[in-house]
Amino acid sequence: MRSLIRAAVGAALCLCASAYAQDYPNKPIRVLVPFAPGGVVDTSTRILATKLTERLGWNIVIDNRPGGNGFIAVGIAAKAPADGYTLLSAHTGEFAVNPAVFKNVPYDLDRDFTPITMLSDAAMAVVVSTASGITSFKDLVAQAKAKPGQITYGSPGTGSVNHLAGEWLASAAGIKLLHVPYKGGAPAVAATVGGDVMLTVAGIPGVAPHLKSGRIRVIGVTTAKRSPHGPQWMSPQEAGISGVDASIWVGIFAPKGVPKPVVDKLYTEIAAALKSPDVQERYATVAGADTIGMPPAQFHARVKRDLEIYRKIVQQVGLQPQ
Repeated sequence: MRSLIRAAVGAALCLCASAYAQDYPNKPIRVLVPFAPGGVVDTSTRILATKLTERLGWNIVIDNRPGGNGFIAVGIAAKAPADGYTLLSAHTGEFAVNPAVFKNVPYDLDRDFTPITMLSDAAMAVVVSTASGITSFKDLVAQAKAKPGQITYGSPGTGSVNHLAGEWLASAAGIKLLHVPYKGGAPAVAATVGGDVMLTVAGIPGVAPHLKSGRIRVIGVTTAKRSPHGPQWMSPQEAGISGVDASIWVGIFAPKGVPKPVVDKLYTEIAAALKSPDVQERYATVAGADTIGMPPAQFHARVKRDLEIYRKIVQQVGLQPQ
């Protein structure tokens, strides 16, 4: 009898969730962004929101909550009602890097969130000062081995994904680089242009405006395969540096407990929007990124994989959790 009651209750709940999803959304959806307006995560989210409104008439409100290494926005999202009307747009840093570099992260992927889908994925560029004399990964390795710990590289800050990507590259190549943190990606690229550091790991859009100056060059990317947004740039794998596959992704998350039919509906509609040629073109222009739209389970697995990799890198380089 009890099993029959449980089955009946389960069926009723499923019917209620399905009915809820059919009526969803019937009010504005708030999407929290852990960065100020104008950045890659913010812009990517706004491009998606515009397309969903255009296709479906959804009312989407972008709520920028910058600061605190992303803890502010992610913390608010983690505590939001699990009704599908508060979502989070975040990138590699919040879920694959922060838990590796901070002791007390006030949120947990598995406990607090349901990943919906990855919006985009972008390779980073390894950029060198032309004054360095480095023209390839091979040159970088040769110089670094000749002068261990003397080749300087900049990043947007200690513990940033760019920093860890640089350490991953160095570890895989068997070399030691000297990390110089800056307060943002633009200052790190500017320092490379000015010759203050010999190289940096940066997002492709932030590098492009400086290439015509002739004062910097790209020797490759940080992903296992070449980027379609710089197909002439070599991957580490092609240069004999195996295992490196660092990228910056942007994805949508919901608070834990959102009904599965709502999660499925969000995934289906977002994935469809990402297939639009105009969305793909804008993502390429804004972020040097490819649109993805992978299913929730696959996205969840990718986030977990990246986190484990960066945890190992933090341990290898002796970076003390902050």
